[in-house]
Amino acid sequence: MTSAQTPPHSSPNSATYSVEDKLIYLQTLVSEQDTTAITEFLAEQSEYEIANLLESFPSDDRQFIWSLVPTDIKGEVLAEVEDEIRQPLMRNISSKEISVLTQDLDAQDISEILDTVSERVRSKVMATLDEDVRLQVNQLNTYEDWEVGSYMDPDIIQIHDDISLAEVQDWLRLDEDLLDDQSQELLVVDKSQQLLGLLSLVDLIKHPQTTLVTDLIDPAVTINDRMDIQDAASVFRSEDIRFAPIINAHGELVGQLNAEDIMEIIQDDVDSTMKHLAGVSDDEELFAPILTSAKSRSVWLGINLGTALLAAAVIGQFEAVLSKVVALAVLMPVVASMGGIAGSQTLTVVIRGLAMGQIGGSNRWWLFNKELWVGAINGIIWAFIMAAIAQVWFHDLMISLVIGCAIAINMTVANTSGIAIPLILKRMNIDPALSASVILTTVTDIIGFLSFLGLASLLIL
Repeated sequence: MTSAQTPPHSSPNSATYSVEDKLIYLQTLVSEQDTTAITEFLAEQSEYEIANLLESFPSDDRQFIWSLVPTDIKGEVLAEVEDEIRQPLMRNISSKEISVLTQDLDAQDISEILDTVSERVRSKVMATLDEDVRLQVNQLNTYEDWEVGSYMDPDIIQIHDDISLAEVQDWLRLDEDLLDDQSQELLVVDKSQQLLGLLSLVDLIKHPQTTLVTDLIDPAVTINDRMDIQDAASVFRSEDIRFAPIINAHGELVGQLNAEDIMEIIQDDVDSTMKHLAGVSDDEELFAPILTSAKSRSVWLGINLGTALLAAAVIGQFEAVLSKVVALAVLMPVVASMGGIAGSQTLTVVIRGLAMGQIGGSNRWWLFNKELWVGAINGIIWAFIMAAIAQVWFHDLMISLVIGCAIAINMTVANTSGIAIPLILKRMNIDPALSASVILTTVTDIIGFLSFLGLASLLIL
């Protein structure tokens, strides 16, 4: 069997080789069932790259590729893939195999992997873990999915405040793995595990080695372990920090939250928001089976059909005017379309602002007033433009007046609805991204048709 050929200008492991090129190269290898070349290719990829590649294949090919992933990196890959992809990959893996795959992972990764397995398998794997790691995994599992504690790293480097800088350096030299390349501060606690602050590595080096840690402690931006993770992400953005110590209600240090974790959370939130805006379930991944995707999307399609029938019922009330003036039927979709686009623009900006924690308090009324005027200004501008087009098209002043007024009304209402609907849903603890677009479409359709056909009934008939 011949191996797939990579482009002549680059090898598949070159830094200049794009993600898409690697995907296409692996697709070729899979189509040829070249297990040797696939194994060699995967051995040169990081766990992040392999996870991304696995997520880019349909289920059957994914299982085939997974069987060829090097064993020494399978655990890291499992921790990186999405939950809905991890579960089928682990379907035929025994508890003994899981124990082998997780033996060198940190508590965060182990906890994520064990969330996918049954309680029986989980218990067997937990029994094989080192005591310290087992305690950390159990600690992570005491938190809800939305709490900071479930995302933090409980394996932290901490020092006491009553020792000298020389003692700190001696301790660090005992284990070169204590500090990674990104560590620039050490967490300082007292004997009761109360967080006191940070010790900079710069201070550790430049001051006399007889100096006590307590004399060089810098304040730290702390986050409570029960805080909502989205609020924690806002703290990271506003404070411009790389990591934050996590404390419990008693002020005790229990872990730390890193910027890379926040980036992953933000990306997950963006992915979720995009799916919700389109009426797609969080559980639906790109290469999900046909029936799974169809079922996931059918609920919101059904809801949308209901709202469309509601708009159709409004149109039905004006059957008489539509039957007499054909031009109204021609122009009617324009009114709903302009309102829908205007509302969607506002809705997108507002949902992003809510996700970023930028909307709250008095600025909500400022934004409402702003969108009212934006809608009115754009509505008037496009009302004049559409009225002129209608006049040239149908040579009827009343029809031009009707569509102009209807567009102005609908775009103004659409803009204000675009901010009001997500804020109301937020107050009701309903995800605005999940249902705001459906409600907005209903509002703009009904107001558009009602204003257009209502004005036509008054001014034309």
